[in-house]
Order: sequence, then C-alpha cells, then structure tokens
Amino acid sequence: MGQIITLLSDFGLSDSYVGVMKGAISQINPTVIVIDITHQVPPQNIGAGRFTLMTAVPYFPTGTVHVAVVDPGVGGKRRAVAIGIRTQVGEAVGFLVGPDNGIFSGVLDQFPAYAAVELTNAQFWRTDEPSSTFHGRDIFAPVGAHLASGVLLLELGDAIAPESLVQFSLPPYVQTENTIHGCIQAIDHFGNLITNIPAAILSHPWSVTINTTSIAGGLTYSGRPVGNLVSLVGSHGWLEIAINNDSAQTLLDSKIGDPVEVKLDTI
Repeated sequence: MGQIITLLSDFGLSDSYVGVMKGAISQINPTVIVIDITHQVPPQNIGAGRFTLMTAVPYFPTGTVHVAVVDPGVGGKRRAVAIGIRTQVGEAVGFLVGPDNGIFSGVLDQFPAYAAVELTNAQFWRTDEPSSTFHGRDIFAPVGAHLASGVLLLELGDAIAPESLVQFSLPPYVQTENTIHGCIQAIDHFGNLITNIPAAILSHPWSVTINTTSIAGGLTYSGRPVGNLVSLVGSHGWLEIAINNDSAQTLLDSKIGDPVEVKLDTI
C-alpha cells in the first residue's frame, strides 16, 4: 500500500485551490495516495478545522501525513510547522503539517508531539519565493509530499519545543458530583451542537441546559419526535445537542464557545 497524505482545508470546491495542492504533491511523488478529509470547513474557522481533524486522524494508518490548511494568518507572523505525533504509550502515529494557529491542538490532546519543526528549509518547498497568500500550495503540500516520500522530520527546518505549539482557546469542561460545565466546541453540517464533554464521563439519565433551554438526554435522533431537541452522544464520542430533522444551531442561535451545563441523574 502506498503512503497516504490527507488534506483538510476551508478552500471549498468551486475554485482550483484543492486541485493545485494535489498537483504540487504529484510533482514530488505521483504514487502517494491523497485522501480528502474535507474542504468545506467554514472560512477561517480554526475551531471547526481543529475538531474535524481531531475526529479524523484516529482512522488512518500509521505514518499518514495530515496536511491541514485553515490559515487566516497566512503570510503573517504565525509559524509554518510539521509535527511528529505518537500515542500516549509512545507508538508512532504520523505527521501533521500546516499553520501553527491551534488547528492541531485537538489532535495533540490525543496524540502528543514527540518532535516539531518550523518549516524554514526552502529546499522542501515548491519555491523559495512562496506566495504570501497560498502556503498550502507552496509550502504545506510539498512538505507533506516530501515527508510521505521518506524525508526526515528534522530535515524540514528548525526544531521547536512541542509545548510552544499554539493551543486553540477553548475552556475545558469542569465536573462536580452531579453537574458538568462545558461548552460548544464544534457545529456540524446538520447544525448539531457538539460539546467538549466526552461520553466517558456521562451516565443516564441526564439533561443539558443551553441558553436557558433544558434538553433531555436520549440515545438516537429519532428517539424524539420530529422537530424536538435531544442531547445524545454522537459517533465522534462527544455529547451533542440536536433536533430530529432540523438544525439545533438555528433554533438555539448558538456558536462555538457557548456554555452548556449537564445535570446527571435527572429525569
């Protein structure tokens, strides 16, 4: 099986940007397998990109190179980085390539960085005079292709301390005996509100309060009548708030960062 590169961006599919990145990869290694995670991250929404990448990385083989480009700071002072990641017990997972703006922080919560570099070695860029607005084409895609072709991480630039990597600003959940305070960390295509509260700390029954609205816990979307709210654990393993056949985001006028409260052992 060939080496895999994944691509995630906010570029959409109506322009040539995604295809051009794939072309830059193919110029370096035409045999690499390129898999699109998504290119429909809302524009400049680092938080949405963070969550989407975090939930996708565990499903790829060891050694996969993940190139993620949601980059409102392109051409500015933010660092361009490549990161080697591993499991909590030290087994290699793969690599992350993209802007150091917090987009990788969700992945790094699951798979710690064992090494990181700032991408200062122009030998591995498409050009030593990259566009100030398209590092995906000129830096990140080529670096990903070189990593997938066997170039060592530390050859790509100057080593940096993994703990210096930017964290996305999202308050952690806080748990007491019967209450969990958390927040919305992502909103999906269906308008489901995905919290930062993991399934592992939940116990039935529960209810969720957001914007003064109380929502009973459930197991499935269809477990409530059409048009009714429900809180449940999504396939990603996090508590979410949804409406059967409608958008919870629209009804509740919610956004990333909004606080939620879970009450356990309630009916």
